[in-house]
Amino acid sequence: MSRESEGGKVVLLMLLALVLLAGAAYGAAYLAAGDKVPRGTTVAGVDIGGRTPQQAEAALRAGLADREDRPITVRLEGEQVTVVPDEAGLSVDHAASVAAAGGGRSWHPGRLWDYWTGGDDVDPVVDVDDAAFDRALDGLADQVGTPPVDGDVAFTGGEIVVTDPRPGEGFDPEAARAALVAAYLAEQPADVELETTTVEPEINDDAVQEALESFANPAMSAPVTLVFGDSPVTLHPADYATALGMRAVGGALVPDLRERRLLRLVDAGVSDAEPVDATVALVDGRPEVVPAKPGVSYEPDDVTAAFLELVTRPGDRRMEVAATVAEPDFTTKDARALRIKERVSTFTTYYPYAEYRNINIGRAAELVDGTVLKPGDTFSLNDTVGERTRENGFTEGFVISDGIFKEDLGGGVSQLATTTFNAMFFAGLKDVEHKPHSFYIDRYPVGREATVAWGAVDLRFRNDTPYGVLIHASVAPSTPSRQGVVTVSMYSTKHWDITTRTSDRYNYRQPATRTLRTPDCYPNTGYAGFDVDVWRYFRKPGSDELVRTEKFHTAYTPSDTVICKEPA
Repeated sequence: MSRESEGGKVVLLMLLALVLLAGAAYGAAYLAAGDKVPRGTTVAGVDIGGRTPQQAEAALRAGLADREDRPITVRLEGEQVTVVPDEAGLSVDHAASVAAAGGGRSWHPGRLWDYWTGGDDVDPVVDVDDAAFDRALDGLADQVGTPPVDGDVAFTGGEIVVTDPRPGEGFDPEAARAALVAAYLAEQPADVELETTTVEPEINDDAVQEALESFANPAMSAPVTLVFGDSPVTLHPADYATALGMRAVGGALVPDLRERRLLRLVDAGVSDAEPVDATVALVDGRPEVVPAKPGVSYEPDDVTAAFLELVTRPGDRRMEVAATVAEPDFTTKDARALRIKERVSTFTTYYPYAEYRNINIGRAAELVDGTVLKPGDTFSLNDTVGERTRENGFTEGFVISDGIFKEDLGGGVSQLATTTFNAMFFAGLKDVEHKPHSFYIDRYPVGREATVAWGAVDLRFRNDTPYGVLIHASVAPSTPSRQGVVTVSMYSTKHWDITTRTSDRYNYRQPATRTLRTPDCYPNTGYAGFDVDVWRYFRKPGSDELVRTEKFHTAYTPSDTVICKEPA
């Protein structure tokens, strides 16, 4: 064998020895590094180098413990606000931070090189809960700067109210996010300075103008009419404005309908299934026609689905609504034809304190109040008030029976009968039936008063004028220190001027004396009976010519003296 051949073998063996030695050294380096973090590595200034991932994570938790919950101070244009990291959704992913710093096994030469030559200062891995962070930014925007004002179109008090858009002052959300994340976990706390930016409103001038031209102005320009069968229901802008609105959608204002409010307006103009006749009622002391309501059954969607289109429709703003309709017998036109427009008579009487009078007179007035008489109608107090029972709201009180006082349900109602009779008297209506008290009661006009008794004595009169008559009755209750007041007024169109004359009293009759031994005896000091005449004179309004004279003759019996003794 030549020397050259032997030399080659030596070289080959030496190279093999070097490879084996290098491999052994590389393996030793790998085994020594293991899964540890490169030596000298820090995360946010916390030394975690040369530690296993578990040890490094524990060290990182301990090292950042004081910083993770530390509030971040934010400044904007001199205003200062603090942000709590947990509330802003900021947190540290400790395991991910250790992994990013190089923790974990690897044969890669770079990994081994980093481990033995020393690591870097690595930024921690910060998790951000986007929803919580956005809420924190919204709260920050509420506290610093000036929020923008969106343009708006509203309907208030039957009018269009415009809110002009205005830009605000705030900050760039993306820049704020980056600055807050960067300040989070800093070794030395530092305030975050945000730059002021102009924040434009979502709803601008163009959007407001478009809303006015396309919807608001047309909607409030004229009334609309919903037709149910033969019955129209007209809604004026001042009425339905409360049901209208506009809302922001994608930078524009779109019409909005408050359906329940609209349906309440429609239902106020109709009745549920059963029709309601028109009538006349006092409103703020003046008679006004209360419109008739047809009985209507309809589907609410048939109204609400088309209403926003209806209020912007040019020209004919009427819409037929599919419905089952029952028409009223007495229409709004009929009620207007009654021509009830002014007070044509009023009369007031007074009564002494007694709680039963307050109850009975007040209840009777409540039942009479609001009665409307069409031309030719006859009023009956008994039919209107009904039987005087506890179920009907009455209580016991004094009545006159067989010439003396007794207790019975409804005592005192004759006070209302007398007041109503006098209001009828001066309105010039036709007396059909009235009966004065059997003996005279001095709080009533002599010869011009009436009593009633259920099933026996009634007050009736006929409206023989060409106009309707509205009766208004009211009571101011008595107290121990004040008399009660009863007032009855008639409203119509003036048809007669009424004057009256009362004769002197004549044909006096002296009272008798009665001695009673009954449990229900009430003593009385008697006084004489007498006759009296009352005339009613009819003239046309503004004329002195006497058209008719009517005479009422009343013969009062004496009020007997009553002496009560112990029952036998």
